[in-house]
Amino acid sequence: MKKNTIVIFGSLIIAGAIVFLLMAATPGSSGVELTMKQLLATQDQHKDDYVTVEGLLIGKSVKWNADKIQLKFDLKDKSGNVLHAVYHGVKPDNFTDGITVILKGSPTGNNNFKADNVQTRCPSKYEGQDPKKMKDYNAKTHKITTKQDTEK
Repeated sequence: MKKNTIVIFGSLIIAGAIVFLLMAATPGSSGVELTMKQLLATQDQHKDDYVTVEGLLIGKSVKWNADKIQLKFDLKDKSGNVLHAVYHGVKPDNFTDGITVILKGSPTGNNNFKADNVQTRCPSKYEGQDPKKMKDYNAKTHKITTKQDTEK
């Protein structure tokens, strides 16, 4: 074989190995995003999949075991479907009733879910308020200055 052929062949093998390792190391890239209703209807089909699902936290269901670093809780969707989740890891700070929770992991059957990752969405209290509803709001004081405004 020519030297160039060997170099090209070796480069292709190395590039293929890198792509394979990246795909194997990031389970989210091969995962499935489902609504809770879809997941509960097809949970047996997705037992081997890395699934992302979200729902609203049922605050009364939260059980935190600090010794095992284990969090058990239930999520619900707008239709009333309930998913029981177990997570081994640190409890998120803003884990309160009604907050949107995003789970990544795998269903284990019987409406149960083993979460590898738990995230919460920022509650609406962090979103900006409508300026027109604010007390003491003065449009002239809070006017956004643009380059055109300064040139006048």
